[in-house]
Amino acid sequence: MKKTSSRAGSGSVPYAAVQSTTDRLPLGPLLRVLAGGTMISFAAVFVKLVNVGPSTSVFYRVFFGGVALLILALARGERLRVGRGIWGIVLAAAFFFTLDLEAWHRSILYVGPGLATILGNFQVFILAFIGAVVFKERISLRLIMALPLAIGGLWLLLGVDVGGLPEGTIPGVIFGLLTAVFYACYILTLRRSQGVAGRLPLIMNMAVVSLGTALFSGVSSQFHDVSFAIPSLQDGGYLIAYGLLCQGVGWVLLSSALPKLPAAVAGLLMLIQPTLSFIWDILLFDRPTGPLGVLGACMAIFAIWVGISGQQAAQRRTINK
Repeated sequence: MKKTSSRAGSGSVPYAAVQSTTDRLPLGPLLRVLAGGTMISFAAVFVKLVNVGPSTSVFYRVFFGGVALLILALARGERLRVGRGIWGIVLAAAFFFTLDLEAWHRSILYVGPGLATILGNFQVFILAFIGAVVFKERISLRLIMALPLAIGGLWLLLGVDVGGLPEGTIPGVIFGLLTAVFYACYILTLRRSQGVAGRLPLIMNMAVVSLGTALFSGVSSQFHDVSFAIPSLQDGGYLIAYGLLCQGVGWVLLSSALPKLPAAVAGLLMLIQPTLSFIWDILLFDRPTGPLGVLGACMAIFAIWVGISGQQAAQRRTINK
């Protein structure tokens, strides 16, 4: 779905072209998106809870999730044979997904699940910029207006007195914004991998991307002396749940349901992930958030939705010309 994405990395074709938003919404896909978004909202929570480094949690997320997706794809009879040109695109998606998760996990450890997830969803602005510069796509007025709203919301989230920010906040914000950049590149390459002739089937494609990400993460970690040891059964349980629920089940729920919903509705529903991540950060990790911080989070999340919906409308106008 154009300009609508999740931390699971889904991308699909907008349903708005075939169904008006005024039609009755199908209950099944609606519930699947809500369930998938809720599952993925716990992704940053697992990263915060588990007692391993960021690269180790990246590896186990995509390894456990990739194995589960591969088993599901094979059980569905999905093929693994594609042309050699397709493999390059799929591996490019895995490479950018590796960079995305590596940056995001570090941002989570610095600034917490809520803010890191909101920052990662700023990818809508990066995607619009890339689309305008590289693909000559139109940038909507709504997205232009949403950008200062997002920046203002981030400012309130951080606190007006920048000099008094807790230690690690600035690196956390930088990693969060890098997440948005790498995530945008990942979405573009993932979308490309599903838009060419001879492509892999949807679930097999994500299984290969996940396992490719595990490969890139594992190889990279060897140059930084990263340990893959799991310190306890509890940490192992968190990592398995992280991979199976967030990279596996959550992504399947979203990818199967998003194409069946109007684009505007799907874009709004996808905001359940950053919203709940912020709520879990407050409830589970006692994130200090006053009224201005809550206002800032609402402004940032609303700006993301305005940006998504604005770009979808601009694309529909371009297509209809």
